[in-house]
Amino acid sequence: MSEAHWHDAGPADAVPDGEVVGCQLAGRQIALARLGSECFAFDAWCTHGQAALTDGFVEADGSIECPLHQGRFDIRSGKALCEPLEQHLQTFALKIEDGRVWVRLG
Repeated sequence: MSEAHWHDAGPADAVPDGEVVGCQLAGRQIALARLGSECFAFDAWCTHGQAALTDGFVEADGSIECPLHQGRFDIRSGKALCEPLEQHLQTFALKIEDGRVWVRLG
């Protein structure tokens, strides 16, 4: 396994509250979501089917709903919350420094 590195994912203000946006980091598609003052990073693809979570819906309870089969994941932990999901979502460490979002991959 490769060593973990922090990657610049762009300006923090490009992630609107209650929404999800995508970015390409180190050859991976990553989703970023904001809930109030907190931001979260996770794999951009649903574990159930090839659906882009960047087209999903961020709920006030901290979950994201897949647009394809309405499965929901907790954006904080990646935990699959309901059927048809059987596999959790990979999440990544995230920090905001000097107005930029940094995601740790590796």
